Amino acid sequence: MDLPLVVGVDGSELALRAVDWATDEAALRGLPLRLVYASLWERYEGEALAEGPRGSAERTMAEAVLRTAAERAGRRDAAVRVTTEVVPDDAVGTLLRKAMDATAVVLGSRGRGGIAEMLLGSVSLTVAARAHCPVIVLRGSHDNRARDGRHRRVVLGVGDPAHGSAAVRFAFEEAAGRGVALEAVRAWRCPAHESAGHPLTAGGPERPHEQRAVEILDEALSGAAAEHPGATVRRRTVEGTARRVLLDASEAADLLVVGVRRHDGHGHVGLQLGRVAHAALHHAACPVAVVPLRA
Repeated sequence: MDLPLVVGVDGSELALRAVDWATDEAALRGLPLRLVYASLWERYEGEALAEGPRGSAERTMAEAVLRTAAERAGRRDAAVRVTTEVVPDDAVGTLLRKAMDATAVVLGSRGRGGIAEMLLGSVSLTVAARAHCPVIVLRGSHDNRARDGRHRRVVLGVGDPAHGSAAVRFAFEEAAGRGVALEAVRAWRCPAHESAGHPLTAGGPERPHEQRAVEILDEALSGAAAEHPGATVRRRTVEGTARRVLLDASEAADLLVVGVRRHDGHGHVGLQLGRVAHAALHHAACPVAVVPLRA
């Protein structure tokens, strides 16, 4: 049985835009859509959903929010199977539990410009950091479409090949579902003490670092590329920090895919987001898919 795409809804316009995007995604991948309303959402986002009595009135409101979202999904694509659920719990705990049996979780983010665009709600940040499935956070500047994106490109940030296969597979599947190119990007840098006093030439001290980046790209992509022989894959190595390189690449992407290391067992608590994923979630110019990688 296909696991659903889960969308957290709260009645806000951002959540409804997430429903739009997730409906397209569900149609592309032939997946059911699960709309979830957590009744304590406002505890974490700091925005009261509505003033009013508890009990049946609150549930009536929740059901109305879900009904509106489901109807919107139906207008978007009537072929997508949609189910809804009201969960009387906090948003983070609810979505993390739903992520255990989901293909991915789709969430909206705050802001559509300026300083607000740089802010990420604590629900989105925490779920992206801890979920056991991919989490797609819709940056506020996205065009509200998973289908027919204006850039026709999925960008993959390539990290450690030994742990990054899940992110690579996810990126290939996303590009294949959209029928667009996959651009795999690896950042590289030459330590200052090696390059000091040397011109940037093909045979200079930078060359081994760039060549190693090429090798890492080839190693990381080899398995998934063999499984998708018809895929259009563009490999790109760029000098600079991974954060800056991927943020720049997001300007011309419909989706940015990054892997996040998950540490099983004791001794590893907290958000477990690396600097690259953290920067992407706060500053990328397109939706960001955070794919968990097991350490």
